[in-house]
Parts: sequence; structure tokens; C-alpha cells
Amino acid sequence: MSQASDRIARRFEATRQQGRAALIPYIAAGDPSPSATVPIMHALVAAGADIIELGVPFSDPMADGPVVQRAAERAIAQGVGLKDVLRMVAEFRASDPDTPVVLMGYANPIERMGQAAFAQAARQAGVDGVLSVDYPPEEIDEFARLLDENGIAPIFLLAPTSTEARIQALARIARGYVYYVSLKGVTGAGHLDTEHVAARLADIRRHIKVPLGVGFGIRDAQTAQRIGAVADAVVIGSKLIETMEQALRDVPPAQQAETAAQAASDWLKTIRQALQPVADRPGVPA
Repeated sequence: MSQASDRIARRFEATRQQGRAALIPYIAAGDPSPSATVPIMHALVAAGADIIELGVPFSDPMADGPVVQRAAERAIAQGVGLKDVLRMVAEFRASDPDTPVVLMGYANPIERMGQAAFAQAARQAGVDGVLSVDYPPEEIDEFARLLDENGIAPIFLLAPTSTEARIQALARIARGYVYYVSLKGVTGAGHLDTEHVAARLADIRRHIKVPLGVGFGIRDAQTAQRIGAVADAVVIGSKLIETMEQALRDVPPAQQAETAAQAASDWLKTIRQALQPVADRPGVPA
């Protein structure tokens, strides 16, 4: 197993040993500026991030709510594309050999680069996983094979509406972790029903043995704590991006990278503090 493919497994083993859910923040690469992305990634790790989901900007982000869409638009306006994102990962990896990085995005930029070329470039950059919203598991065998050959985990979404057949199909090829979308709709929307999430995760665990992360709708420490008591990981994005947006109002460009990194770090620390060990969480020995 390559170092890249092993990083996610090692990180989940560490959080299991600590008796807590992993913390997975999402940011859009290139937002608020290309030069700010790597400093923000390092700030998130210092604040307690276990894995970083790095969004690849795309012009038609169908699963993303308005906050993440704005972030992607800001990055695209500054010319950030997939090759730039891979360069950012390589820069981050040069000084952080341990924190897993998962690229989250859409199939179109990967198809433009070519699946094989992308898988090789992602491995060279130090990418650990790829979550592409619009690669269905029923049609991804070749791409999943290419990722596997390069030590990269193919990561998939499940939704409240996912059928048992889809869960079983996904169980065959999922690596790293599975991202359970806790709400119907787009990112950053709605109100979470923790009991429903817990019941759904129990159903999914009958088929899927890799860790289960939960995202969409987690906007504060209290919600993160409740989800962290039933999930293997808490994924949080829209509120983090909103926090940086608010901090950057009236901030001159020369100070934006430092300001965004500080705001992201300060806020994420409150989430990390809420994810204290929970002895009775599924998969954690009492």
C-alpha cells in the first residue's frame, strides 16, 4: 500500500484510538486567492483538522449551495483550474507529509485532463482520495482501478434517498471513507435530524465497512458534537467558507491570506473542541 493510500487509514485509526470522530473541513482551492490556499490548509491542520477536503473549482457545481458556489466563482475568476489545485497539494505536501488531502469536485475537469493522466498527477502531488460528485459507482470501475493503482482512494457520496442496491454497489469499490449527505438538497442547507442520521448510518454499516463521514448542514459546535457521536467523521464546509467571507470584508488584498487563515483556524478550533471522545460511538471500544 502506498503512503498516500495509507494516510487516510492511519488517520481514522488514530481518531478511533482517541474515541472521537475525525474532523474534515472543506475549502475551495483558490479562494479567496490562489496564494491563500496552502496557508489556510496549514492553519486548518493546526486547528485540529484530521483530513482536508479541497474543492476543485468548477463552473457548474450542481451539488453545491450558494456559499460554496461563490467560493468556486472567486477561484475561477482568478484562473484556478485542476492543474493549479494539484500544484497547491504538492506545495502543502512538501511541509506536511501526514495530513490526508481529498480532492472534491466534478468529472468534467478530470475528463479534460484524462483519467489516467489525472490519477498519475494526483499521486505525484500527494493526493490521498478523490470524491467526484457525478461519477456514479455503477460506471466508475475503470477510474476506480486507475485511482487504486496510484494509491488513491475513490470516495463516494450516499444520500438519505440512496437505495440498498446502490449502497451494495458502492461497498464493492469504496475506499478511504464514504461521505453521507445528511440532507436532501445542496450543501449548507436545512436542519439536521440526528436520530434519523444515526439510524441511516446503522443501515449503511450493514454493507459498508470503511468509515462513514457526515456532512451538509453542520454549522456549529453543538451539531458537530451530535453528529460526531454517531459518525466516524464530521465534514464541514459552507459555514467555514462563510466565516472567512465575513472576516475578509473590507480587508485589503495584501492581508487576505493571513486574515482568512486566522479566521478559519479560530472557528475550526471550536468544532474540534466539541468532538471530545465519545465512549459509546459505534466502532469505539467501551
